[in-house]
Amino acid sequence: MAMEISIDFVEWLGPDISSSVLMLLDDPADLVRISRVSRSWRRFVIGNGFCKKLCLRICSEASDFTRVMETTSLQTSETGSSSIAEWRKLEREHRVYSYLSYCIVSPTEKRNCILQSISASSTDNFPDESIENTLEPSDQVNMRPSYWSSEGQRDLGVPETLTYRLLSKLCIIREIKIRPFEAYFQYGNPIYSAKYVRFRMGRSRLSSKASIKSEGQAGGDNYEWFYISPEFPMSQKNILQSFKLPRPVLCIGGILQIELLGRVQVQEMDGLYYICVCHVKGLGHPLTPQLDVEFMEAEHEMILKHLPEACDHKSSWRGFRERIRHLRAQRGWHHPFVNTLLGAVDAESDDDDDDDDDNDDVRVL
Repeated sequence: MAMEISIDFVEWLGPDISSSVLMLLDDPADLVRISRVSRSWRRFVIGNGFCKKLCLRICSEASDFTRVMETTSLQTSETGSSSIAEWRKLEREHRVYSYLSYCIVSPTEKRNCILQSISASSTDNFPDESIENTLEPSDQVNMRPSYWSSEGQRDLGVPETLTYRLLSKLCIIREIKIRPFEAYFQYGNPIYSAKYVRFRMGRSRLSSKASIKSEGQAGGDNYEWFYISPEFPMSQKNILQSFKLPRPVLCIGGILQIELLGRVQVQEMDGLYYICVCHVKGLGHPLTPQLDVEFMEAEHEMILKHLPEACDHKSSWRGFRERIRHLRAQRGWHHPFVNTLLGAVDAESDDDDDDDDDNDDVRVL
């Protein structure tokens, strides 16, 4: 009976050729499977940081993270030799970046990730034509037109921006949808679209405790953008137009800004050019609660946090709660039903804070 001969291909090919082969892989699941073949293969994959390299290759925004952190119920001691500490750091990066890569490339059902509006660069008639109207899918609400309108300009090149907060500080955004507004109450039903659109994603430099009003007044210097898209042409059509990004984008900081470039429609009554938007969607999926980001301003650090045991059973309620609070702050809602609902929301908020304190430590999967 012939003896079966087994060959360690990593050792047989050598580290350089093996690295070249593994760098060709574009699925994080393949790297994870390879790391489980044997101890030597695991050390080779983790030691060379292939999962992190793949993540940075498919998502350049991830390169802005200065370090990663895991919050687990079973914490490992960081004491020991420098080589042991370095190996634990590499293992941690392997787990976190392989999971982030999976979130980016996996075919997840898309949802609207816009939570609330922040500000518009200009508004013609506030509050009737405010940015808040772009969160409504219909062009009519309570028998009245629902849209945002810029101020009129004689210069066709004056741009406008619409800025929104997303569902979480980490979201994968794949597609933006915008519906220009058709002024059905004006002669000829003019459509006030832009000529081009561009998208920025990043974070607000203001404190997380800043009020909606103060953030709405924030200028361009108060935002840090980690991604800027190419320009997309916009059609002068009354439809929800889709702008698919060249690749899935990791929005770090939870801020989406839409730049509306170029004006095409003049208003007959004053001879000025306007841009009007009926509805906006940012399609993708949030990464919370398993992934989060923390900005350490004093240390100039941006930490990617992994909570592998975190549960998402309250995220929908939290998003709904913040939406209701925002609407009341923006529109001054004091309807008895809304006040009753917010009473329940505030009670739930206290419970959430307690739960968050109790779940500071979760276990690594």
